[in-house]
Amino acid sequence: MKLLKNYSKKESSWAIYDWANSAFTLVIITAIMPVYFKSVAENAGISDATSTAYWGYATSVGTLLLAIIAPILGSIAAYKGYKKKIFSFFLYMGVLFTFGLAVIPNDNWVLLLALYVIAFFSFEATVVVYDSFLVDVTDDSRMNRVSSFGYALGYFGSCIPFILCMAMILLVPDANKVQATKISFIITGLWWLLFTIPLFKNVEQIYGVEKEKHMISKSFSRLFETMKSIRQHRNVLLFLLAFFFYIDGVNTVISMAAAFATDIGMESDMLMILIFIIQVVAIPFAILYGKLGDKFGAKRMIYFGIFTYIVLCIAGYFTTSNLGIWLIAFLIGSAQGGIQALSRAYFSKIIPKEKSNEYFGFYSIFSKFAAIIGPTLMAYTIHQTNNTNAGVLSLAVLFIIGGIIFYFVEDDRKIIETK
Repeated sequence: MKLLKNYSKKESSWAIYDWANSAFTLVIITAIMPVYFKSVAENAGISDATSTAYWGYATSVGTLLLAIIAPILGSIAAYKGYKKKIFSFFLYMGVLFTFGLAVIPNDNWVLLLALYVIAFFSFEATVVVYDSFLVDVTDDSRMNRVSSFGYALGYFGSCIPFILCMAMILLVPDANKVQATKISFIITGLWWLLFTIPLFKNVEQIYGVEKEKHMISKSFSRLFETMKSIRQHRNVLLFLLAFFFYIDGVNTVISMAAAFATDIGMESDMLMILIFIIQVVAIPFAILYGKLGDKFGAKRMIYFGIFTYIVLCIAGYFTTSNLGIWLIAFLIGSAQGGIQALSRAYFSKIIPKEKSNEYFGFYSIFSKFAAIIGPTLMAYTIHQTNNTNAGVLSLAVLFIIGGIIFYFVEDDRKIIETK
């Protein structure tokens, strides 16, 4: 890949993990596994509404577990040599339980859901450690570009196994679709494991604290110290508060886009194409955000992403046709990777590098708990107005609040100059 030549071996090896794990996001979390779970639940006599509720509960349980455990894992991983060990443990666990999804009987929805929760939690745990590795592979001046490159690779990498799995499922006879679906889980696990090899070989922990006696108990002590330092560090706290609101909006748009498109009248086959197009559009725009972040600063480009989402929410209010849905899909693809990548890069610049794991544990908490307000706000608005479009417009409130708080965050270019 010629593009990899613009990055060091450590930077590209780190970024390729986005390529590796995005298959899990698209196949297991977003597209294929949810549909398969509902069919397994149906085989067991569970109604559609009940199975959807159980799927939501399962995802919430995995998210809650991560929010509780992530800071603790980060505190332990802060010891030199432990970051990769913890990463490896959850990677192997996630891959193993992804494989396990393929061997569950077609009517055992409880066991299938249990394995999904463990695989989902393990996947998210690796992402926390992976994000914290950014400070080890590059310096502040290149974080915008490297982080954005990772997201671009992730969108590109997710498309390949997704197309392969969907083609396999759609082209086989109906009698073989369950087996084809199970094979797609194996393909996802293998893809995830295989493309993690460069990170294993070329990425090492540079920043951290020295090993000491009673590391577990000392980790909890450091965790409380980190909590205090976040409250005292005005810029970190302001950023996390702003991030909480605008990333909630981003996550809600991503998670509710399919339901919105369905309400407008888009057919399921066209919806799958729409999801694929969003991934394709996101690839060049993620890279572009990184380059423009270097030129204008991450703060300005995050602001541009927030503005794009506000425009998207307004457009959603007036959308009544498939053409409008395609416009919204383009806006989603143009901004979602860039705003997430530059948020990760900005946060990496303002935190103490030797405590990157601990801080990214809290970053994960703000990101995961930010998945609560947006869907609730949208659902409440739709319920009160009986209008899905009004629900989309209501999400603009989250971006406006996040943008107002983000105004008081320091410009990242000034932070680099003062270091």
